[in-house]
Amino acid sequence: MSGEGERGKGSAAALSVASNSALITVKLAAGIITGSVAILTEAVHSLVDLLASIVALVSVRKADEPADADHLYGHEKMEDLAAAIEGVLILFGAAIITYEAITRLIHGAHVHTVGVGIAVIVASMVVNVVVSRIIGARARATSSVALAGDAMHLGADAVSSFAVLIGLTLIAVTHDYWIDPVVALVVAAGIVVAGVRLLRRSSRALVDEALPEAELAVVRATIRELGAPRGVIGFHELRGREAGARRYLDVHVQFAPGTTLEAAHEAAHVMTDQIRSQLDGADILIHLEPWDRVRPGEELTPVSEALTS
Repeated sequence: MSGEGERGKGSAAALSVASNSALITVKLAAGIITGSVAILTEAVHSLVDLLASIVALVSVRKADEPADADHLYGHEKMEDLAAAIEGVLILFGAAIITYEAITRLIHGAHVHTVGVGIAVIVASMVVNVVVSRIIGARARATSSVALAGDAMHLGADAVSSFAVLIGLTLIAVTHDYWIDPVVALVVAAGIVVAGVRLLRRSSRALVDEALPEAELAVVRATIRELGAPRGVIGFHELRGREAGARRYLDVHVQFAPGTTLEAAHEAAHVMTDQIRSQLDGADILIHLEPWDRVRPGEELTPVSEALTS
């Protein structure tokens, strides 16, 4: 990844840390002033987001370090690990929120100075929407799962803030204070959904789940289109996995009789370059094999049909 991309990822993560730090302070103050468990829930949500942002900041810097003697495949999986940690933090925050909300429902609650709470929540929503869009755009540009997770957290925070805003507005109109902990529970449920989704996404990468079929189809099409004119008659054992923003692929390719090693090597480079241009961040290993390694059931190219006709 270019130096500009690395700096962009780091600056986006740093922006998230700064915004969450400011929001925690403001929400905590508003929660104490108003006595609203829903606003305190939002403060906890922002605290979880802050921890997640710090994890993301550290992980994107570590993931961009070059391969070394102890990590020959690089450090990209640090981003997947960071995303998993963020997911756990989200669930932990949801548990705290749920406990506090249920306690308030049982023992009763009172909210005052509602106008202050509404103003703080509106400001929080605006900040989170803007920052999440900035970080989401950077995540898409750099294929960073850690930044994508961070943007997801901030987006969820904005949605939960909207729910809290509705609750505070209803309280101001009806003076029914039970609404406050109920809204907190609804927010907690949304946070759980976001946390589980993030954990599922990161765990798929950590256990080396296969790449999506659409991406493997790109490899197959490239081998058939560019390999066939260069002597490729078949291929098998196509595998692909993901680590952070990088994809790792390997495939065994058979060449027609009479193909020189130099020609096969050149063909492999042509196919590799084309695949990499379509699958950004792809690391491809093509294993060259002779024509007689083709077995029934393997994927063939038009060249093999001409040889057997």
